[in-house]
Amino acid sequence: MSVVKINVLTVPQEQRETLEKRFASRAHAVESSDGFEWFELLRPFEGTDDYLVYTRWRDEASFQAWMEGPMKSAHQGGDASGGERPKPAASGSTVWSFEVVQQAAPKEA
Repeated sequence: MSVVKINVLTVPQEQRETLEKRFASRAHAVESSDGFEWFELLRPFEGTDDYLVYTRWRDEASFQAWMEGPMKSAHQGGDASGGERPKPAASGSTVWSFEVVQQAAPKEA
């Protein structure tokens, strides 16, 4: 059964553009990972400063392999010119984990 990981990122208003640009620059980093099924970056528009980063994986092992490999490498490097690592755009982060137990898709017309 698939697993869903939702990273809840608290992002101050002045850092939203920075966060979105960083995600856009790494847009294809996860797509070829074994077991990857889906990604969405969800921007809040009322009532919260929390962005949701939704990823769906074939299983927990696939997610963990990505976390220890490509994701870790992408987040530990400096900038493109070899300088210091940029300051995080989020002021907080929490990961929620779920198993998919039911799902539905739109009916074909």
